[in-house]
Amino acid sequence: MRIQAIFNKDGGTFRTTDMEAYVRHAETVFAAAGHHLDCDVVEGADIEMALRRCAGRTDLDAMLAGGGDGTISAAAGFAWESGISLGVVPAGTMNLFARSLRIPLNIWQAVDALAGGTVTDADIGSANGRAFVHQFSAGMHARMVRLRNAMTYRSRPGKMAANVRAAIGVMLDPPRFEVEYDVDGVREHQMVSAINVSNNRFGNDSLLYADAVTGGHLGIYVAQPLTTSGVARLAYDILRGRLRENTAVTEMTGSAVELHFPKIDRAVNCVIDGELLPMGRDVSLRLHAGELKVIVPQVATQSTQKPQAAA
Repeated sequence: MRIQAIFNKDGGTFRTTDMEAYVRHAETVFAAAGHHLDCDVVEGADIEMALRRCAGRTDLDAMLAGGGDGTISAAAGFAWESGISLGVVPAGTMNLFARSLRIPLNIWQAVDALAGGTVTDADIGSANGRAFVHQFSAGMHARMVRLRNAMTYRSRPGKMAANVRAAIGVMLDPPRFEVEYDVDGVREHQMVSAINVSNNRFGNDSLLYADAVTGGHLGIYVAQPLTTSGVARLAYDILRGRLRENTAVTEMTGSAVELHFPKIDRAVNCVIDGELLPMGRDVSLRLHAGELKVIVPQVATQSTQKPQAAA
C-alpha cells in the first residue's frame, strides 16, 4: 500500500519524542512489510488542514494519523468522508479509540502492529453531521472539560492533575438540566445531570471506552439529577469498572438519538471526542455502521468482521 502519515508533533507523547528518529523507524518498518510510507510532522495548529488534504488525495491507499484523541477524531471524520483507510498512532493522553481498536499504546510498537495489520470496517458516529469515534456528551463531562480548559498545564501528568481538580469541581456543583430524548422512536422527557452517547456501548474499563466498534449501535447513558454524594458514588463505580451497577444511570442502545434541550437560554457546551464545542437546542446523533475503514493489528481482527488484506 501507498500510505501517508500525518503526525501532530504537539500531541502528547510526540512532544518529547525525537520525531526524526521516529519517522525513520516508521518508514523502515512499513518498507519491510511491503508498503511505501511518507511522513509529515506538523504543528497542532495545522493538523486539521494537513489531515483534510491527505484524506482527499487519490494516489493513496491509506493514511496514518498520530496524535491525541482530537487529532484522531478529526482524521476519522475526513477518512469517513473520503473513504480512505485510516491507521491510528496513539500519541495522546487517553487514546480511547486506539484502545477500542486494540492498537498498542506505545507509539513505537503501534507502528510495528499497523505495518503488519489488516483493513477492516468499523462503526463511526455523528452529531449533527460531525463525526465522532468515541462519544458525544453533555452535562457533567462538558462542565469538567470546561473547568479543566481554564487551568494551565504543560505536560501529560499536568493534564491528568487538572482533570482530577476539574472532576472535584463538578462533584461539588453538579449540573442539572432538562432534556427530551428520542431513541429509535421511543421518547422520554426528564431532568438529568448528564447524557452521553458513545460509538458502541462502553466496556467495563474505568476509562469508559467500547470493547469493540463493530457492534452497529450507539450506547446511550442518562444520569438522573445527582447530588455531590451521588456524583462521588458514580465516580467510585466508574473507577472500579462497575458503571452498570450504579442505579442513577440508565443504559440504552440504538442507532439514532434525537436530543432536545427545551430550556437553553444561553451558550451551552457539549464534548465531542474530548473537544469542548457549542451546543444548540437540538442534536441529532447517528451510528454509521461499518462505514469507517481502519487498519488494525492482526490479533484485533478476531473481534471484527470481514477483514480485508492490507497488502
